[in-house]
Amino acid sequence: MPPADTEDIAQDPQWLRRGLERMAIVSTNSTIVARPLAGGVSSDIYRVDLPGSSLCIKRALPTLKVAALWQAPVERNRYEVEWMRTAAGIVPGAVPTILGEDPEGGCFAMDWFAPETHPVWKAELAAGAISVAFAARVGDVLGRIHAATADRDDVAARFATDDIFFAIRLEPYLVATGGAHPDLAPRLGQLVETTRRTRRVLVHGDFSPKNILCGPGGPVILDAECAWYGDPAFDLAFVLNHLLLKGLWRPAWRDRYLEAFAALAGAYATHVAWEPWAALDARTAALLPGLLLGRADGKSPAEYLTAADRGEIRAFAGELLRHPLPQLHAVAQRWGERMRP
Repeated sequence: MPPADTEDIAQDPQWLRRGLERMAIVSTNSTIVARPLAGGVSSDIYRVDLPGSSLCIKRALPTLKVAALWQAPVERNRYEVEWMRTAAGIVPGAVPTILGEDPEGGCFAMDWFAPETHPVWKAELAAGAISVAFAARVGDVLGRIHAATADRDDVAARFATDDIFFAIRLEPYLVATGGAHPDLAPRLGQLVETTRRTRRVLVHGDFSPKNILCGPGGPVILDAECAWYGDPAFDLAFVLNHLLLKGLWRPAWRDRYLEAFAALAGAYATHVAWEPWAALDARTAALLPGLLLGRADGKSPAEYLTAADRGEIRAFAGELLRHPLPQLHAVAQRWGERMRP
């Protein structure tokens, strides 16, 4: 999990202790130390140190910690647990082990990963540690999860979370962005409807470098509270969007980010058998500029973007929303050409 804040909490929050007791992880007399983890906006997340071991406990919040009003159903917690368990059966080791669940308290416990052995991929990318091979492994894991859940009625029934997904993904990233750009709102609305109608695989929903750890055995995926049975293009576009954005944040490594983009998409594509790759490629390429613009003007703007960066995004994304490109490699090529000094 991400590094802890520097402040320790000797007196743990009451909800946290009650949850651990209901999960039978601690007793009423157990000594624990809980420390809040930095970086999350949608949940309370703590590292909990017990005698001889550590774990992580997470509770979804009804109102996210962002500037704009952004509310989401707290029952997404149980779908995150279910996504983790499903993914663990497909790619063992690629997700934390669920140690316990407390439906009454709306929280669950999972493995704790020390940042010394499991750095966050976002931090690695920001520091210039851009492993194209690791990006390919990320694409491979995502592709395997999508392929194993494709066209599965049983999985679809367990993840019928359309309302949650709209509230926490489509509305803040695309609908709200259309409010900031009325001229693009019809096109963004089309993307929303295409995404809502497409139900093919188990979607993570927040497949971002901040939620991926670089473990010794490969990627470890976190934060699946947006889990939904729907359009695979959303997960793929969501993570590729971040590799484009990193080129604005760290322009010296822009070409390397684009190499990672190509490697991730290429590894993912090898698993696509539930529909023609050309169809998924085109849908992802169409969605990508909408998500890119959403990180400039939606409810969850990327914190590292400058005013000049947002201007570049508006120009680039606006052009591609009006005149979509049919393939991801064409989007990446156009981005590289535009960003080159």
